[in-house]
Parts: sequence; C-alpha cells; structure tokens
Amino acid sequence: MSKSLQDRIIKFTKYWFPAIVWAFVIYSFSSNPTGRASEIHWEDFVIKKSAHLFVYSVLTVLLYRAFYNYQLGEKLSAKYTLIVNVLYAISDEFHQGFTPGRDPTLRDILIDSFAIIVVLYLIIKYLPMAPKAVRTWAKKFEIA
Repeated sequence: MSKSLQDRIIKFTKYWFPAIVWAFVIYSFSSNPTGRASEIHWEDFVIKKSAHLFVYSVLTVLLYRAFYNYQLGEKLSAKYTLIVNVLYAISDEFHQGFTPGRDPTLRDILIDSFAIIVVLYLIIKYLPMAPKAVRTWAKKFEIA
C-alpha cells in the first residue's frame, strides 16, 4: 500500500468514520417502533424532541470537523455541513415513514435543522471569542 493511500485511509478513519458511525446511531434510533404522538405523554414528547436536538448537534460537530479538516475553511465547511445534515434529517424522516408506529414530520426536520444552525453559529461566531479553555478543547478536537 502506498504512503499516500495509507494517509488517506487514516484521514478518512479519523475524520469521517465518527460521523458515519453517529449517522448509523441516529438511523438505529429511528428504526425503533414507538407509540403515536397522541398515545404518549408530554414528558415523553419533550424527551424525544430533546434527543433530536442532541443527536443532530453531535452530528453537526462531527460533520463540520470532517469537512474542516479537508482544508475547506470555516464557511464552506459550515455550508456543506448544513446541506448534508439537513438532507440526512429529511432522509431520516422519510425512513421513519416505513417504521411501524412512526410518522415522518416536518416538525422533526425543523427541530433537527434548528440544532444544526445553532451549533454552526456557535462554531463560527462564538468559538473565536470563547474562553481559552474552550478554544483549546476545540483545537484538540480539530474543529478550530
């Protein structure tokens, strides 16, 4: 195996593999049958929507990290992250249409998109002004 190919495999594994694994985690959650919204309590609703915010926030950071470390720069990395992430959210809702007890909803896509936009805003606008400890962590995690 050539050094160049080996370097590309290592880079892919380091930056893209975590995002792909997390996308499979989201897919597996979406594959679980659940009760209809009218059959669940509001607490369950809040927990499920909070889970949407969390899982798409994590996916946003992982995708941004992958794009950013391919030397695309902040803005292009954010743009690609937004596009890929929203398309994944749409495909996830489409997939839920085939899962017993689940329905695809525009509301969930909007919640996912909200999480994506907030995280990208924090990375682009807040991170450069964040406390040194946060910036150091971001550099270690390779998102800055």
